[in-house]
Amino acid sequence: MREPMIRDHSDTARWVATYRARETERRHALFCDRYAERLAGERGVQIAAAIPKFARGDWPFVVRTYLFDLLIAGEVQRGVDTVLNLGAGLDVRPYRMALPSSLTWIEVDLPDILQYKSEVLAAERPACAIERWPVDLSDVAKRRALFARVAARATRTLVASEGLLIYWSGEEVGSLAKDLSATWSFERWVIDLSSPGLVRLTQRRMQPLLREGRMSYKFAPEEGPAFFERQGWRVVEVRSLFETAAEKKRLPLLIRLLSILPEQKGPRRIWSGVCLLENQRHNHVESK
Repeated sequence: MREPMIRDHSDTARWVATYRARETERRHALFCDRYAERLAGERGVQIAAAIPKFARGDWPFVVRTYLFDLLIAGEVQRGVDTVLNLGAGLDVRPYRMALPSSLTWIEVDLPDILQYKSEVLAAERPACAIERWPVDLSDVAKRRALFARVAARATRTLVASEGLLIYWSGEEVGSLAKDLSATWSFERWVIDLSSPGLVRLTQRRMQPLLREGRMSYKFAPEEGPAFFERQGWRVVEVRSLFETAAEKKRLPLLIRLLSILPEQKGPRRIWSGVCLLENQRHNHVESK
């Protein structure tokens, strides 16, 4: 029996690392990730080649990484002392970004992917203190215990979850959001988000590969970033992947002309972006 091309979420991390490696080789790269090729390995290259043509473009993932870099760097400049990276996968920002040595970067993901990354990067030195905590974030009790441990040590924490929420249901994301906002020191949260129309379209085209790994794209709230307001978060900033890709000249030729048109508005628009959220409880405690 043939082994599935995408076996689990760890393989999607290898796939996306392939795109970061390709961007790094560009003359005017948006970022430099010299570890991505090693981390992606041959399997990452094979998965990228197997992706249906519709979804094969690397620009959404490259621009998403670029925007996360910008927002994380901005929050570090604001003075956060800890970054809590949920679903860290093969992200290597502590190794490739200019971060202060006083910063603590905590990576949370399943044991296998963290072990793999630790082995590949064993000889490398990060810019800041880095910790890897193997925790299944879908286990509510374990993640709450993890959040309590972080809160006991950190006073200003930025949460980041790149490429994670789309695989969760709305109920699961809402529960996670409430758990995070319940901790006042979790000051801000960077997420990526897509519209229902885009998720349905991508899920349909990607279904054969995702089904093999018993995965699916799920989270795409009709109300967009406002979904998180009910869970204790305020929307600070939203950046469109499409508009940023057009600005940075990363759109494929066939859709480049669309960038000169106004982006569709309203709940039915096809949209994806990176959002910065602020914990309303943190603001309430700070204002007292």
